[in-house]
Amino acid sequence: MNTTPPGAADDHAPHLREHRVPVEPARPVRAVGSAAAQPARLADEFFYLAHDDQTGRSRLFESATAHGLAAALLAELCWEGRITFVGRQVRVTDVSPPRDWLQHLVLDRLVAEPRHTATRTWLAFLGTTAHEQVATRMWQLGLLRPEQVGRLWRQRTVYVPADMNTAAWSWARLSYQLRNHQRLNAFDIALAGIAVHTQLDPILLDGAPLSARAFLRRQVEQAPLPLRDLLADLGAVVGGAVLSHRTS
Repeated sequence: MNTTPPGAADDHAPHLREHRVPVEPARPVRAVGSAAAQPARLADEFFYLAHDDQTGRSRLFESATAHGLAAALLAELCWEGRITFVGRQVRVTDVSPPRDWLQHLVLDRLVAEPRHTATRTWLAFLGTTAHEQVATRMWQLGLLRPEQVGRLWRQRTVYVPADMNTAAWSWARLSYQLRNHQRLNAFDIALAGIAVHTQLDPILLDGAPLSARAFLRRQVEQAPLPLRDLLADLGAVVGGAVLSHRTS
């Protein structure tokens, strides 16, 4: 059975669909305990940023959210010391499996396809499933709950934050620090960088003076080189998707 997600036949990743990749486990029973006790994960935080903290509706167009989540998952592996970015390529540096099942799944895919190292290829490929997989991980931790919205014959699933304050925290934290020109830590620089390169920053800093936006750009430009390489590819992929959407 072909386990490659539907829609993986992106122009940037034409050959990945030929490979049998491991799949995430069937959605298990949600872990018992407080979600707040879990360590912050970049993709989870970006999921919160990219969706309304009350309704769960997306603040971005679908492709930008998908590619932003894919970049966040790759950045998580970089943070864990499993991969790095050199120029426009992903390099696996440690094949030992992470404890997190989704990080483990992404790393397995990277290891299984050593011929494909272009960062844009992996952003395209991982973007086809990133939304559902990150939402599943957050659901397991009690951070989200799925709700059906729309008319009966056109229903879709929206993942609503289980706690509005938790969902709003990353947004409020970044917005406050940037508007007050407070230096970001390494985690928030990565989060802010993904926001910038998915074109979320105008919403994040709506009503802020231009100096706050300039401060944000300077913070992102000071990110470590591997992260800057990842963000450059993310910006190119999202920008191409925006252009395609506007001209179609």
